Amino acid sequence: MRVRAGRRFLACLGVGAAWMAATPALADDVATLVTTVCNACHMSDGNSVVPMFPKLAGQQAEYLEKQLADYITGKRPNDVMAPVIAQIKPGDIKGLAAFYAGQKPAPGTVNDAALAEAGRKLYEDGNEESGVPACVGCHQPAGEGNPRYPRLAGQHQAYTSLEMQDFKTGVRANDKGKVMRAVADRMTEAEIYAVAEYLAGL
Repeated sequence: MRVRAGRRFLACLGVGAAWMAATPALADDVATLVTTVCNACHMSDGNSVVPMFPKLAGQQAEYLEKQLADYITGKRPNDVMAPVIAQIKPGDIKGLAAFYAGQKPAPGTVNDAALAEAGRKLYEDGNEESGVPACVGCHQPAGEGNPRYPRLAGQHQAYTSLEMQDFKTGVRANDKGKVMRAVADRMTEAEIYAVAEYLAGL
C-alpha cells in the first residue's frame, strides 16, 4: 500500500506543477510553501482530492502542529512525506497549521450506506464486548475533534483506514499515551472500514 501511495504522490506532483504554472506566486512564506510544496498532494485549500492523502482543511491547528513536528523529528516516519518535510523548517509549522485550520473543509462522500451505519454505531457507542470505546468521546459528535484529537469529519475513507491499520500494527506510534494504538488494536478490519466510511459522511 505504501508503494501505491508513492506512485500517487508522483502523479500528484504533476497535478501540482500544472496548478502552480497557472497561479501567481504569493509573497509570504506560508503561502509559498502551500503553493510550491503542499499543494501537490493536499491542494491549495487543504482539500485533497486523492483518497490516500488527507484533507487538512479545517483540521485542528494544535494537531497539525504536532504532526508536522513529528514528521520533522522522525517521530512519525513516512516515506511519502520524507522528501516534502525536508523543505519545511520548524519555524514554518505554526503558520502552516494556522493556514490549513482556517480553510473551509469540503464534505466527503459515503459510498456504502449500510457500512456507514455500522460505523455510526461504533463511533457513537463503541463495542462493549471487545472493549472498543466510543470514538465520539474524543473526536466529538460531529467529528470536529478538539486541540488534542484531530478532526475526522469528511476525511477520505482510504486515508482513515490506512492510519488506523498503522496504529493497529504499530507502524504509526506517535499518539500520546498510546491511546490510538490501544483502540485500533481492539478493532477488527471490518470495524475500521465501517468507521472510516461513516466519518467520510460527517
